[in-house]
Amino acid sequence: MTESHGVGAQITPATTIEERLAMGRAIRSDVPRTSLAAFGPATARDPIAILEAQAESRVAELNPIRYGRMATSPFAFYRGSAAVMGADLGSVVRSPIYVQLCGDAHLSNFGIFASPERQLVFDINDFDETIRGPFCWDLKRLAASIVIAGQDLGFTPKQQENAVLSMSESYRDGLNDFAKQRHLDVWYSHLSVNELAKQVRRRVSTAQAAKVDGLVSRAQNKDVFRAKRKLTEEVDGRRRFRSDPPILVRVEDIVGADPLKDEDAVQRIVGSYHDSLTDDRTFLLSQYRVVDFARKVVGVGSVGTRCYIALLIGIDEDDPIILQVKEAQRSVLEPYLDPSPYENQGRRVVEGQRMVQATPDTFLGWQQQADGDGITRDFYVRQLHDQKGSVEIDNLDPVLMDAYARVCGWALARAHARSGYRFVLSGYLGKGDVFPQTMAAFAFAYAEQNKSDYQRYLDAIASGRLHVVHGV
Repeated sequence: MTESHGVGAQITPATTIEERLAMGRAIRSDVPRTSLAAFGPATARDPIAILEAQAESRVAELNPIRYGRMATSPFAFYRGSAAVMGADLGSVVRSPIYVQLCGDAHLSNFGIFASPERQLVFDINDFDETIRGPFCWDLKRLAASIVIAGQDLGFTPKQQENAVLSMSESYRDGLNDFAKQRHLDVWYSHLSVNELAKQVRRRVSTAQAAKVDGLVSRAQNKDVFRAKRKLTEEVDGRRRFRSDPPILVRVEDIVGADPLKDEDAVQRIVGSYHDSLTDDRTFLLSQYRVVDFARKVVGVGSVGTRCYIALLIGIDEDDPIILQVKEAQRSVLEPYLDPSPYENQGRRVVEGQRMVQATPDTFLGWQQQADGDGITRDFYVRQLHDQKGSVEIDNLDPVLMDAYARVCGWALARAHARSGYRFVLSGYLGKGDVFPQTMAAFAFAYAEQNKSDYQRYLDAIASGRLHVVHGV
């Protein structure tokens, strides 16, 4: 594994651990850790123009929904503006130590899901922007999200700082621990929800621990049967998705050119995506048949990309799968890095997820499909609901935020340790407070920029430059 930027080309199997640690320490001379705190907006920077450019390749009728969701708070705006921060990160000092980035590592993109062994684990759960790049970009995205969320929740600056320091220290300590482990030990490492709950309970009150238990319980109950009850109905003896436009639109009701507008296209994409699966997954999936298909709006930043859900039935209706077929566009970070080696952007997402996530979805794969205008679009496929759960950021108090930041920091460290040069990174980070303090300094600086961008965003809505739909 080599990379045209970074330290990979210097490392061979014969390079000793101490030599790799020394490489990391040596990088501090060229890129001091404190230099990563620097941030200043680029000249003539226009965050609204960046969002408008993104919207051009999305479903026009859904963009106002995205804009409405982003308008609810500075944190919601931050969640939807990864492209804006990508442009900012591309213009500031970067570390030459590259990893497989999540690419959008904010607080809401971590969560709980079931492993193929049916154990609940905690990990990163969004990879739409994944690409190889400087490790610090994920850290900066996560650190700034902590401060911005804390500001939305009314935390004091000290409470915000403590949470960022906790996350950064957990990341640093995690990398240092992984630098002492065998390759396979790092590869197999994961954070079970049972272990997560134990860690959190040691730091919080009984009432706060009850919130954690509630999250786990909701994740366990958020399965395909719940999704089937919520999203489908029986009509004339046939199970089908409910019509709830614009959030859930049946395939025959979609207006305009669309890659999956007819039943034949649906069958083609679900059937041919099998080629991206291993033989055992292909055999398993071949025992199911597609019975219905719909377009579904999801998330904040993803709104406007083409996203569909497919209902598959196996033996009978008590044997369902709901697959999500989601459009993958080029990573918002790619303009500032080497291009992805994968031309199919769905494959980029899938390969990135497989690289860094401890237990990827059993049915994770990719495909392409042309729409009525002849435009070829890339997609990735996964299960929609499989005991998945995410932390409700609005319900966090300062103590829970601190605990949550710690586990997010560890999960990011594990991801980077799997996909990067963990010994070099450990040497660069060191064991002291320099790196955590640097991330805190950057986080507060970027939170101020986000606050300014959010106001410009609201002004653009007020002036009519952006059309929004609220409450959807």
